Parts: sequence; structure tokens; C-alpha cells
Amino acid sequence: MKSNINYLVGNSNFSGEAFEPFSKKVCNFLSDFSNNLNQDKDIKKYPDLKALSFWCRKKNIEKLKKEFTNDNDLRIGLGLAFHITPSNIPTNFAYSLFFGLLSGNSNIVKVPSNDFVQINKICLAIKKAIKKNLFFKNKINIVKYKKHEGVSEFFSSNADCRLIWGGDKTIKEVKKFKTKERTVDLMFADRYSFCIIDLKKMSNLNEFHFTRLIEKFYNDTYLNDQNACSSPHLIWWYGKATNVIDRFWKKL
Repeated sequence: MKSNINYLVGNSNFSGEAFEPFSKKVCNFLSDFSNNLNQDKDIKKYPDLKALSFWCRKKNIEKLKKEFTNDNDLRIGLGLAFHITPSNIPTNFAYSLFFGLLSGNSNIVKVPSNDFVQINKICLAIKKAIKKNLFFKNKINIVKYKKHEGVSEFFSSNADCRLIWGGDKTIKEVKKFKTKERTVDLMFADRYSFCIIDLKKMSNLNEFHFTRLIEKFYNDTYLNDQNACSSPHLIWWYGKATNVIDRFWKKL
């Protein structure tokens, strides 16, 4: 299709092949990607990249495989997955892509048009991993283009499933496009979160577990500048107010 599409990974010769979920090839590919990303000299500057490489490590993928599969499973992916990822979180597209691979699908992923350094670094690590795992040569296509309904409509018409992360407005636009009769849509609409903290329980935490609570709250709230759907916009303190609230904010 003729358009102003920038292929960050892959090209217009994309595959629609389905394969076994959590296949050995996929697990090896993600492990290689993790190693490649870890070799980036600037990775310590980007906590989200460090978290992504940690998530893709071999041990974690094997853990996920045990949770979601068993030796008696006879499964295969749907085919071609088309992902429209949000513009507010640089690494979201990678997680969406990797879930597409782990579930046995070839993928076309539209990344944000914003110039995030993280996207370029992730794509470079993916390209290196593909060179070592040629099975994925036409099964991973990462594209970048400004809003252009014709392009998204074209990819939608070829997709066996679509993952739309852009919120209510994007979902309404994408739903207009004609798809195959059996195309599966996974739509991630606008969501807002709030947090409830039990003051009594928090007061009884030792220093180690109190610090771990703060770390987890920080990751949920500040790592994506409150843009993730899991980022709380409101805190509800449950119980009698004590100085532990001040301790919480100072520690945070």
C-alpha cells in the first residue's frame, strides 16, 4: 500500500502466519531481545527500558509459560494481529507486541508518532534479535505514521485480531473500519484508577515492607507520569488518620 509509512522494523511484506503460543522460538527471541536491550549503554537512564528487559528475561517468560500452558494444550494463534498503541507510554507497544508473539501471532504494531528515544532503542534491539531468529523476519512489523485512516483501515482489513489501546476516541474511529467476519477485537477503553490504603495495616509494616510499598506505589503512579490506566488519581486513606500519612509522603 502506497503511503507515508515509516517501517521501523520489517517492511510491507508482512506475514499472517499463526504459530504455537509460548513456542521455544518465541521464548528464545524474547531472551535475545532482553540481552540486546541490556547491552545498551544508556539503559540506566531509562527505568522503563530496564523494566522491559527484566520482564523479557528467560526466567520470567518460562514462569508465564507454566502459568498459561500445559503439555496437553493444542493451541495456535489467530494469525495477524494489528496493534494501535497509546501515545503516552513509550514502551507500551513492546509489551503489546510481545503478548502478540507469546499468543502465537504475527504482528503489525503502530507506534506513537512522538519521537521517544525508548522506541528507537527497543526497535534496534528487536532488529538484532531477528537477525539471530530469522523465523520472525516477516512476523514483526513496527510502523510509524501520522493519523491516516486509509492506512489503519488497510491493516484492519488484513487483521485476524486487533488490539486498540488508544482510548474511547480511537476505538470509535477504528470500529468504523471493515474487518474479516471472524476478526477478534480487544479494545482498551479509557480507565481511571484510585488507591485505597489501610492506615492500620500500613502502620504495622516493618521498614523493609514499608519501603517496598512505597516503591510499588511509585512505579504505579510516577513511572508513567500518571498516564497509565493503573496510575491512581485519588488516594483514599482508610482508618483513623495518623502520622503514618506524613511518613508515607516523606518516604515517597
